Amino acid sequence: MDVVALEAALAERGEPRFRARQVWDWTVRGVADYDEMTNVPARVRRALADEVPFSTLEVVHEASSRDGTVKTLFRTHDGHPVEAVLMRYRDGRRSICLSSQSGCPLTCEFCATGQMRFRRNLTASEILDQALHFRRLEDVNHAVFMGMGEPMLNLDEVLAAARRLPDLGITHRRTTISTVGWLPGLRRFVDEVAEPVRLALSLHAPNDELRSELMPVNERFPLAELVHQCTKYFALRRRKVFVEYVLLAGVNDRYEQAQELARLLNPRFFKVNLIPYNPTGRFEGSSRKAIAAFRRALEERGLRATVRLTRGRDIEAACGQLAAARA
Repeated sequence: MDVVALEAALAERGEPRFRARQVWDWTVRGVADYDEMTNVPARVRRALADEVPFSTLEVVHEASSRDGTVKTLFRTHDGHPVEAVLMRYRDGRRSICLSSQSGCPLTCEFCATGQMRFRRNLTASEILDQALHFRRLEDVNHAVFMGMGEPMLNLDEVLAAARRLPDLGITHRRTTISTVGWLPGLRRFVDEVAEPVRLALSLHAPNDELRSELMPVNERFPLAELVHQCTKYFALRRRKVFVEYVLLAGVNDRYEQAQELARLLNPRFFKVNLIPYNPTGRFEGSSRKAIAAFRRALEERGLRATVRLTRGRDIEAACGQLAAARA
């Protein structure tokens, strides 16, 4: 739903200002189209159907996992592919993984999205329409900006979308924006964003040398400055930063690397989310034994660590697997 286009269309028709709010309220409640908005005059509904598309995205394909995860491939009005994911958990969480770009220009070695061609940034409406699509399936209560793209490269549109998520039932405290460390956007996020949105840092290595091999962005923005911005985030908001760390067999999963990571991250400011590698290319995932040993090494040094529950691997919807293969 392009809210700006909606408001403009209604204003041009001389409709009262509350009409846009009426339409938006129906939209976030999960209706399928304008026809279901029973307190909006029929003439207005017909005009909107002609002038303002109900969604800025077209659904191309949808796949369901054995674990209940749903992955949807969308296409923008100009033909670019976008994937987003709904993750269902036994405790009642319904978390949506949103994309901020079609493709990604930052080419992390272990990420399928980084290996596909970058198209463009998404608009706030295109980001929001991913969430609205899943809201039409069922209630949602968590959101992570961890899909296609680097959110800090498209920060204004990401924040515009995030600021409307509470209308769908997703509070700011249940919204997380992830970054691989695009420093200009991260600085703005830390200094300017007033809402209590969570921050996640996609780290994946305990030192600059290895991180630059895995993530070329590190050559421009090394670890020391990223860690500084994250500690500043904690100082301003008193909320720990999530550190995402995908474990690659023989690459970044050794005991001494866990020790190095624990020295890098002050446990007052950070907690670590260890991610089993989901096959996307030339790497192999660490064994369960190696993951458990890595976690113990962190926790022995006071750094809280959890292991992410993999969702949707069988439909290539898990972390790092989004690549719009059908596009």
